[in-house]
Amino acid sequence: MRFEGTENYVATDDLRVAVNAAIALERPLLIKGEPGTGKTVLAVEVAKALGVDLIEWHIKSTTKAQQGLYEYDAVSRLRDGQMGEERAKDVRNYIKKGKLWEAFTAEGRPILLIDEIDKADIEFPNDLLQELDRMEFYVYETDETIKAKQRPLVIITSNNEKELPDAFLRRCFFHFIKFPDEQTMKAIIDVHYPGIKQKLVSEALTTFYAMREVPGMKKKPSTSELLDWLKLLMNEDVDLETLAEQDPEKLTPPLHGALLKNEQDVALFERLAFLNRRQTGNRGPAG
Repeated sequence: MRFEGTENYVATDDLRVAVNAAIALERPLLIKGEPGTGKTVLAVEVAKALGVDLIEWHIKSTTKAQQGLYEYDAVSRLRDGQMGEERAKDVRNYIKKGKLWEAFTAEGRPILLIDEIDKADIEFPNDLLQELDRMEFYVYETDETIKAKQRPLVIITSNNEKELPDAFLRRCFFHFIKFPDEQTMKAIIDVHYPGIKQKLVSEALTTFYAMREVPGMKKKPSTSELLDWLKLLMNEDVDLETLAEQDPEKLTPPLHGALLKNEQDVALFERLAFLNRRQTGNRGPAG
């Protein structure tokens, strides 16, 4: 099993090395990076490239580690028992299998995506240490051990909202997805919009990267937001002159709602535009 990228996902050399290292070491691959840099999509594309099943576990702030193993609905069993239901006699009817259970008992070697692990409680990663290490867990209600038929490739994503425990980090192969440089970004754009006008791409990228450098931004625009913006520019047929005249450090770009996602950043660019107009007006014509 080796990952060499796909036609739908531009993987840098160091990212391909990281994926293949995790496969060889049989350790979870921990992927960090800015939101919108393709961390979640990576798992989807690796599964496609390797021709294996993908099992996705999307983490929320309320998610508990036990839910990844299984959940036992004791209340429903008690109620059914009181009603004389025949199914209440078998505890297995009240056990809901979690994503780790699915991955451990899957045919072949699947990919298990644990998406945005940093959203959960700080103890969440520690609560999965033994299960991810030994690839097995015990079910008390049925007195059985669920052990992985084949060790799945575990891909874990994080947006760095919380620090992960050292004991957890030691068990992972780590890779940080750097924000794409202009050449890589052009390749990503070509994948999503083949045949797009290169002059449009050039002008849009000039504005986009300059925006990311503006001091004081609360949220820098991401790759996914750039792709949305380009789609809008094409749909609205924004002419190149309109786009080219924008000075990202001083003026708000057209259709900026695709790039600026909070009122503080919109206000920042409006303030810069106002200052630019005032400075231009103060200079006036000579003589």
